[in-house]
Amino acid sequence: MAQIMAEVSRTFNEFLLLPNRTRTDCSPATVDLRTPLVRHTAGEASAIELHSPFTSAIMQAVSTPELAIALARNGGLSFLHHNQSIPDQVAAVRQVKNFKAGFVTSDTNVRPDESLGVLVGIMHRTGHSTAAVTHDGTATGRLLGLVTSRDFHPQRHDLAEPVSGRMTGIADLPHAGPDTTLSEANARLWDERLDCLPVLDGEGNLQHLVFRSDYTDNKRFPDQVVDAGKRLRVGAGVNTHDYQERVPALLEAGADALCFDSSDGYSDWQAQALTWVKKNYPEIPVGGGNVVDGEAFTFLAEAGADFVKVGVGGGSICITRDQKGIGRGQASAVLDVAAARDAFCERTGEYVPICSDGGLVHDYHVALALAMGADFVMMGRYFARFDQAAGAKLPTRDGFVKEYWGEGSNRARNWQRYGQGGQGLVFEEGVDGYVPYAGDLNEGLALTIAKLKTTMVSCGSATLPEFHSTARLTLVSDQSFQESHANVTLRDTPPTVS
Repeated sequence: MAQIMAEVSRTFNEFLLLPNRTRTDCSPATVDLRTPLVRHTAGEASAIELHSPFTSAIMQAVSTPELAIALARNGGLSFLHHNQSIPDQVAAVRQVKNFKAGFVTSDTNVRPDESLGVLVGIMHRTGHSTAAVTHDGTATGRLLGLVTSRDFHPQRHDLAEPVSGRMTGIADLPHAGPDTTLSEANARLWDERLDCLPVLDGEGNLQHLVFRSDYTDNKRFPDQVVDAGKRLRVGAGVNTHDYQERVPALLEAGADALCFDSSDGYSDWQAQALTWVKKNYPEIPVGGGNVVDGEAFTFLAEAGADFVKVGVGGGSICITRDQKGIGRGQASAVLDVAAARDAFCERTGEYVPICSDGGLVHDYHVALALAMGADFVMMGRYFARFDQAAGAKLPTRDGFVKEYWGEGSNRARNWQRYGQGGQGLVFEEGVDGYVPYAGDLNEGLALTIAKLKTTMVSCGSATLPEFHSTARLTLVSDQSFQESHANVTLRDTPPTVS
C-alpha cells in the first residue's frame, strides 16, 4: 500500500512571519547576509561564503557570463548552464574568471604587425577596449606597447594600418615589476593618472594588467564574491552523463563550484556521480539535487554533496507536477529538508547547506525560505527579467518583456536532465514564455536585498543563522491572505500637490 504523508503540502503563500523584538543594535545597516555555500565542520567557516544569499538557476535563459559577473559583484553566485558543448561552457567560465581580478591576465592581445582591422575584431570578440601589443601576440609575450579604443577610430583611420602605428610604445609606457603588490599598483594608477598599469617579469614579458576600473569596482561593489586571486567566483552546472569529461575541463577553466543539475536528484546515478567527483577532485565543492524531503537530502549528503538543492515542480516555468504528479509544496519541502540537515549535522558534525530552488514568486518569499532554514536561494524567473539574462527584450502594448523558457521545454532541448528515455524529450516538463522586463540586475537585486534586510530587522535578526533559529511563522487562512493585499481603488496618476 502506498505511504500517505500526513502533512499537507504547503507553499510560501500559506505563511507569514511574526515580528520579533527589534534590538537597538539591529538595523538594515548592521544586517549581515553572509551565508555558507558549501559543506563545513560545524562551528567553522565554510570554504566558500556568499555575501548575499542568492544564486541564479542552471538555465539557458538565465545564467549567462554577463549575469554571473553582475551577481558575483553583488555577493551572490551563478551556475553557468551545461546544456551546451564543453568548450562553450569552459569559455563562459573563463569569461567570468577573466573579467575582474586585481591582476588581470590580458585576453586582448595583438602583434605589432597585425592590422587595426584585426584588432577591431579581437576587441569586438572580448568586449575589452585595451589591448596588449606583444612580440608574439600572446598574453605572456614580451610587451611592446598598449593600444586602446581611444588611440584610433575605425571610421577615421585606415584599418589596414599596422597596430604599431597607433600604440603607445613600451619606452613611453609606465609599467611595474613582478614584485609589485596590488595596493602599490592601485596607488600608481591614481598618482600617475593611469587607466592601466602593465606588470612585467624580469625579462620584460607581460604578466598582468591592473586597471583603474577594477579599483572603482571594488568601491562600488564592496560585497563582491572573489577567490584568493581576487577573481570573481562562478559555478557551473553538470549532468550525470558526460561529467567525467566535463568536470576536469571546467576545473581547468577555474570554476569555483559545481552542481549536478537534475529534476530529480534522489537517484543512484547522482550518488555515483558525486562519489566519482569527490574521489577524483576532492578539492572542488559540488552540490546535488533536487530533492523534496529529508530522506533524499541524507542520501545525497552521505554520497558527498557539499550542498543540496530543494524543490521539484515549483518553478514558474515548470509543469512537472502537471505532467507527472510529482513534487511537493516548496515550504513543506524546505522545512523537512532543513530538519534533516540539522539532524545530519548533529550526527556527523558536518553542516551541509541547503538551497531553496523554485516557488519564489515574491521578494518576501525569499525571506520566508531563509526563515524556514534555507541557507541560500536559487532563482530563474527572477533573474531572467534583467538585462544580463539571455532572453531577448521584446516590446509589447503593456511594456517590455524578456523571453524565458524552461529546461524542460522543447526549446531548451535538455532531454538528458529529465531521464524520460530515448534521445530527446518524450513530453515537455517546462514551458516557453515571457516575464516582465525589470532593467538592470544591480538595481533590481539591491531592492530585493533592502526588503530582505528590513524584514529581518522586524524579526529581530541581524544574521541569517539568527534568523533560522528565532524566526516565528504562522499559517495563513484564505481570508487572512486576502487581507494582506491593498483593498482600495488605486490611483492611476500621481496626486496634484498644491
